[in-house]
Amino acid sequence: MGEIVNLRMARKRKARDDAARDAEQNRISYGRTKQERELSEAEQLLAAKKLEAHRRDKEQTE
Repeated sequence: MGEIVNLRMARKRKARDDAARDAEQNRISYGRTKQERELSEAEQLLAAKKLEAHRRDKEQTE
């Protein structure tokens, strides 16, 4: 036979775990300095430009 589980306590424990996981994600996403955010944005922009530079035009492939 399995272990007896209090469903009320299990739901509360799950809610606390979910809240802790969301808080961790928010700390990662929003807990950065302005300089870090700008650096990340610049890196993403540079990566997008490099990808776009290597794109082949439709006219060339037809």
